[in-house]
Amino acid sequence: MLIFANPHHAQHEGRQEMFRGRLVPCHETPSRLEHVMAELARRPVGPVQDPPPVERAVLERVHAPRYLDFLRTAWEEWVALDPANAALDALPSTWPVRGFRHDIEPSNFAARMGLYSYDAGTPLTAGTWVAAEAGAACALAAAQAVSGSRGTRSATALTRPPGHHAGFDFFGGYCFLNNAALAAQALRDAGAGRVAVLDVDYHHGNGTQSLFYGRPDVLTVSIHGDPRTEYPFFLGHADERGKGEGLGFNLNLPLPAGTGFGEWRAALQFALQQVREFAPEALVVALGVDTYEGDPISRFRLASDDYFQLGRDLASANLPTVFTLEGGYAVAAMGVNVVNVLEGFEGR
Repeated sequence: MLIFANPHHAQHEGRQEMFRGRLVPCHETPSRLEHVMAELARRPVGPVQDPPPVERAVLERVHAPRYLDFLRTAWEEWVALDPANAALDALPSTWPVRGFRHDIEPSNFAARMGLYSYDAGTPLTAGTWVAAEAGAACALAAAQAVSGSRGTRSATALTRPPGHHAGFDFFGGYCFLNNAALAAQALRDAGAGRVAVLDVDYHHGNGTQSLFYGRPDVLTVSIHGDPRTEYPFFLGHADERGKGEGLGFNLNLPLPAGTGFGEWRAALQFALQQVREFAPEALVVALGVDTYEGDPISRFRLASDDYFQLGRDLASANLPTVFTLEGGYAVAAMGVNVVNVLEGFEGR
């Protein structure tokens, strides 16, 4: 397994997020990835390397140009408003909801923050763009590694911030660029006729679903907490099956809080059967380990040893596979849980 690690991830370090009505220290921190890297040093599953730079045109295969322009310059604009802002993160405070216009980009910075976001829990920091762009480079390098005749069966993008909540022109859920979607599109562009994206994060991959919802060439499957009670709330229901040419190519498997590994694995087996019937040429796994029983903001009950079986089950699809790192906020256990998945996938 090839592993591409984001050398700039720590430049994105939010100070505070809005969580359940309070400003609290961010759950999404550099230490998440540092624990994974430390565990990989103890239990190597493959060579770890930096990704090559990413080209803007490749990002535009998934994200809107004006959205990318905003992310690239947002921090400089934020500080230009007031030099004291350099000691603060930028958080949105106003949003264009139903019936409001989205087509005209405001010149006001706060308005553009709202235009391109959907929550107040995703701080934009001095290093957000550098970290997110390098993370996208990891996902694209991983997709390139498993494409065509290169002979690599699997590759992993170890990066933060995560990506599966980011859409065509919006950020949220700690995500700015959708690494799983970028990997899937890169696999398609490299010649794969069909690609499946399987999201096993506790939270629904709303950004990924929205990006491919009208397409028959990318199957999106997500196993997640019931959106009636769990973030991101407004997508992820079982009746969302796709639209137009994409009808039948989106599958959501919401599960109730408190779900243990037996029930969760049954959903995984069903998801993998749907992947097999779709007959893709490659698989992208949006790997969140916030399904862990000790996660502070999630409510499934998987134990660390269960992640070995998750890896083995994913390997049973027998497809070239790209992993993109998503959620997981029980920081001290994150490295063990992620490496358990990768070891299980590799048959260890």
